[in-house]
Amino acid sequence: MSVKACGLSDVGQSRSHNEDCFAIDADHGLFLVADGMGGHGHGEVASQLAVEAIRNAMLENDARPAGGNSPSAEGIRPHAARLAAAFREAHNKVVHAMREDSTLLGMGTTAVGCAIHDEIAAFAHVGDSRAYRLRDDDLELVTEDHTWVNEQVMAGYLSADQARSHPLKSVVTRAIGGDREIAVDVREIEVRDGDVYLLCSDGLNTMLSDRDIHDHLAADGTLEEMCHRLVDAANERGGLDNITVLVMAIGR
Repeated sequence: MSVKACGLSDVGQSRSHNEDCFAIDADHGLFLVADGMGGHGHGEVASQLAVEAIRNAMLENDARPAGGNSPSAEGIRPHAARLAAAFREAHNKVVHAMREDSTLLGMGTTAVGCAIHDEIAAFAHVGDSRAYRLRDDDLELVTEDHTWVNEQVMAGYLSADQARSHPLKSVVTRAIGGDREIAVDVREIEVRDGDVYLLCSDGLNTMLSDRDIHDHLAADGTLEEMCHRLVDAANERGGLDNITVLVMAIGR
């Protein structure tokens, strides 16, 4: 399988600077989006630090014997386990940076990543940055938001419609950074020819519905055109946050 990818990040219509960060490393099958938090530019520090730490950890691990690609006793393959470990390493890096520089206290970042190896895509995420898959004209949300509002939806206290407009919809319950260990969610998907995957910060999906996202991904055009369509549409709806999109197309 070959993977083509394109990413785009935009400050949006309401923010003064961009605290999102993304990375594309097609040679190593690694794709990342992070959405920083903390204000005064510290969110930008957190997201960049996390993306660099995840990528460096994955590259270091890739230099070691993989030990095959069969699921482990925990039920995930080695490259998925390495991706989760890289997220935990990023958490440690952000925490260490705050301990070394008190002006950075309170910073953090959400993150979502995809590592593709032997036709298996491993997705890891912390927070409310998302991954989607478009397959056979069907859009599926691959990740589950780590937010207070989503927890209320899962518990049956809020409907999905109520969650979209809830004043606490942006309150995350997990993030890279902070004063406790993080739990990293991991999911593995067997990729197919024709699949399209999207990683994004919540500045996209808080402005656009899943139906909107589907229509822009399914429309004809290059990956670069897809990225611009998504960002432009989010800005047209208000662009209340930074907007970052990373689109991957699977082919032979």
